[in-house]
Amino acid sequence: MANYLLIESRDPYDSNDVQFVYDLATNLKKQGNEVTVFLVQNGVLPARKSPRSTKLDELVKSGVKVLADDFSLRERGITNNRLVGGITATGVDVIVDRLADGWKAIWH
Repeated sequence: MANYLLIESRDPYDSNDVQFVYDLATNLKKQGNEVTVFLVQNGVLPARKSPRSTKLDELVKSGVKVLADDFSLRERGITNNRLVGGITATGVDVIVDRLADGWKAIWH
């Protein structure tokens, strides 16, 4: 199977097509692939625990690894203790590492 890195930079409250990325990640995982969704820029907004973060919670429960850019979180005043369970704050160096390791990447 393959390794996929899906980078989401859009606000799902502003852009309806973010759900496509979440669905793609879930389907790739169901097919036995290793999948990471990296949230960056406004893509981190649903990482904050709220009634509107259920889609990310479902993504985590499906086995997809979800990471959030720590700088983007800080810019938006989202602290680590406010993140949806299973989401890890990390630096963008993860993107570089995964690309160097041959992961297939899609930036949205």
